[in-house]
Amino acid sequence: MKRARLAANTVAIVAAVVTFFPIYWMALSALKPAGEIQSLQVRPWTLAPTLEHFERVLGGENFARYLLNSLMVALAVVALSALVAFLAAVAVTRFTFRFRTTVLIMFLVAQMVPVEALTIPLFFLVRDIGTAVPGVGLNTLGSLVLVHLAFSLPFAIWMMRGFVAAVPEALEEAAMIDGASRPVVLWRILFPLVAPGLIATGVFSFITAWNDFIFARTFIISAKDNQTLPAALLVFFKPDENDWGGIMAASTLMTIPVLIFFVAVQRRLVAGLGGAVKD
Repeated sequence: MKRARLAANTVAIVAAVVTFFPIYWMALSALKPAGEIQSLQVRPWTLAPTLEHFERVLGGENFARYLLNSLMVALAVVALSALVAFLAAVAVTRFTFRFRTTVLIMFLVAQMVPVEALTIPLFFLVRDIGTAVPGVGLNTLGSLVLVHLAFSLPFAIWMMRGFVAAVPEALEEAAMIDGASRPVVLWRILFPLVAPGLIATGVFSFITAWNDFIFARTFIISAKDNQTLPAALLVFFKPDENDWGGIMAASTLMTIPVLIFFVAVQRRLVAGLGGAVKD
């Protein structure tokens, strides 16, 4: 028993080190002087940390604007996907209708299609939608919200379906017998019970939208003010020599909002990944 526990702890420590090392190296490179970054003598430490790379990134043109754009897109996707996924999960779990099984299968099929295969069709689709609804056309943040919402919903609905199904229907029936209406049961009883599941799906939606590069590069063509952070990092990639200090500093700054989001939802996230309500 002790050997098994020791082996499990060893594996966990090794996995944690392997996971954390790239983050450590990114932050370390952001603090290293340019000479140490380009040196052939690679060292996992620095004796002369500097903030010049962070100053250059923060002092760059429109960095704050790009950060705000990324936050707006990610938070909008999280809020909309949570709302739609919750309502859709209730519909496919609590109600019987024609083609319900087909709809659930389509949710799974949607996850199997590579993003790259849909980028060009989505480009023309967003372009055509933009003629009728300018707010979600090309060169707008609305287009990124719309596309990320479409990609995050199948996973979110499928996951929320399990959480809704785990809530006993007897709770809803008892509330309706006491005089509660369907909306009251939905938002005051069912919604709080599946909130951990919404947090878990929200983390997935946030990370997907926050780290997006393909869609941001495809749909934001000429509107420079609507660029997001991943696409804006291209300014540090140069034909003759890449600015690795700036790349690592900008990447480190990009990681901070994700860490803050995780810290804010960690308790509910653990509950969401651990399971749902027990009868």
